[in-house]
Amino acid sequence: MGRFSALNSYRPSKTTWFWSGVGCVIATMIVGFNWGGWVTTGTADTMSAQAAQQARAEMAADYCVSRFEAAPDATNKLADLKKTDSWQRSDFIDKRGWDKFPGLNEAVDGSADLCADRLINAKLTPVKPATAS
Repeated sequence: MGRFSALNSYRPSKTTWFWSGVGCVIATMIVGFNWGGWVTTGTADTMSAQAAQQARAEMAADYCVSRFEAAPDATNKLADLKKTDSWQRSDFIDKRGWDKFPGLNEAVDGSADLCADRLINAKLTPVKPATAS
């Protein structure tokens, strides 16, 4: 028991306790922000705004694809779209208004690009026109 008597009698000062606590807080923050996924309020606001914009663009692109596929000459238009240079495809979509919601003057940012990408990779089946009974 004589070897451990010095260890048992050690009493850290208040200053040592304070700086130990400060060091633990700083270490926790470093680990949390670098590897724990913590973010500041500003970063969280930016991330949520980007996610909302991406969701709007994806919804508008889905709408665009459905409007494109419903067009009477969709197969021919798809062939024309595929012939268009990749950097002009969003203009091809935008000029025809497929990416615009009714009642809105402007298309959602990024929706024409997403629509064009989805259409390029889509396999359209011709829609049969409705017959009158």
